[in-house]
Amino acid sequence: MALMFGVMRIVNIAHGDLVILLALIGISLAGILGFGPFTLMILLIPMAAAVGWLLQRLILNRVLGDDPLPSLIATFGLSIALQNLMLQIWSADTRSLPGGGIEAASVNMAGLYLGVLPLIVLLVATLLTAGIDLMLRSTRFGRALRASAADVEAAAISGVNPRKVYALATALSVGILGFAAVFQSLRSTVSPADGPAQLIYAFEAVIIGGMGSIWGAFLGSMVLGISQAVGFRFDSGWGILAGHLVFLLVLATRPQGLISKR
Repeated sequence: MALMFGVMRIVNIAHGDLVILLALIGISLAGILGFGPFTLMILLIPMAAAVGWLLQRLILNRVLGDDPLPSLIATFGLSIALQNLMLQIWSADTRSLPGGGIEAASVNMAGLYLGVLPLIVLLVATLLTAGIDLMLRSTRFGRALRASAADVEAAAISGVNPRKVYALATALSVGILGFAAVFQSLRSTVSPADGPAQLIYAFEAVIIGGMGSIWGAFLGSMVLGISQAVGFRFDSGWGILAGHLVFLLVLATRPQGLISKR
């Protein structure tokens, strides 16, 4: 979401539904083939990247422009279609991915027990954030993407093919959801209706951190997650609400985000 919405300014309403779709595909593959979570990632990530490339080439490239409304409407329709497709295939039942005990394992660090799976998620998230940030700053593709996001016409005049660059960037963005799908289905149950909630969390993280900043989105997700955890400590009904309240507070006091980027 930081790459698509924060950098490319493409509003992908189907973002959360793609996570849930990949999670359900992974759970089905695990049940049929007996694959573990990390083997599933090897399969899901290229599959997700191919879906992202097709999404941009077949749908989003047709609605690119200064007005974000066409992409919002197109992906909103895709979101509804994906939810109904998932309901038809997997029904409304909740499912989870068996992790062989990793989802409940913990390690003792100076008397403090930390979950193994949350530590893995944090490590992977940090490495992915650093990799995307380095790619945007130091590679030819990253410069072409930033140029296309800033001014499509000027980038095209200078020799960049914005449609090709956007297709590769969307493939990368959706490919990363392969990690999210496996981790989400390991940490909790998933169902076809869970996509919109995942979308809201992603939007809030990007806006809290600051549009255009990859590390800002990482910081925003940490702020959102910690505020939810603190809310759950007070009351089980306050966890999600606490995250939304922090989001509104940041929006009211610092609308450009915690790490603003011109």
